[in-house]
Amino acid sequence: MADRPLMPIATAVWLIDNTSLSFDQIADFCGLHSLQVKGIADGDVAAGVRGIDPITNHQLTREEIDKGEGDEAYRLKLSRPKTIVAEKPRKGPRYTPVSKRQNRPDAIAWMVRNHPEISDAQIAKLLGTTKTTITSVRDRSHWNTANLEPRDPVGLGLCSQMDLDAVVRKAAAKRAKLMKDQPQPDAGPSLEPLAETTLAEDEANEAKEKKVDLANVFADFTGNSDDDSEENN
Repeated sequence: MADRPLMPIATAVWLIDNTSLSFDQIADFCGLHSLQVKGIADGDVAAGVRGIDPITNHQLTREEIDKGEGDEAYRLKLSRPKTIVAEKPRKGPRYTPVSKRQNRPDAIAWMVRNHPEISDAQIAKLLGTTKTTITSVRDRSHWNTANLEPRDPVGLGLCSQMDLDAVVRKAAAKRAKLMKDQPQPDAGPSLEPLAETTLAEDEANEAKEKKVDLANVFADFTGNSDDDSEENN
């Protein structure tokens, strides 16, 4: 916790040995139970733990200790750092505790099934595994394939939801960019709009009617010429 010393038990050991603070005051400052502090004082708890001076580590001031020793009801306050150092971004694969490493194949199977857009390199960095292991899970050549059960890596404690969401967003954006840059296949001939189709049909019908009328005219003209010839004879 942010309002507790970095090594609470070692700090409690030092406070017990070097101050007259009460067990309750030490327990409150270190985030421990008062009975646990009593056990440290009796040697039943944290035997062999070397005390750490919170004053040297700039987690507690001598003035705070003096206030606590003068008033048993006073609660010590953790010293705040004067400067805040930005956390450096983590490089390389994520460290996975030994107790959780056996769950990585299940997490890999979950990633492969639910997020195929994520590359093997991204999965390896997120879960702290290797590309060889990912490939074996992907092509079902892993030695324990029969017992693998796809499980969410967040639920397994292998990564945080924030890290997983960031990887998914990055992979989705990269995939969308690749799809956009690739040439789209020709969709082939498409149907003409209804208005254009209707207009073309009307024009064809009109041309057909004119052709019929011209044929009738020529027929009438031919027939009249024959009648005139008979009358002259």
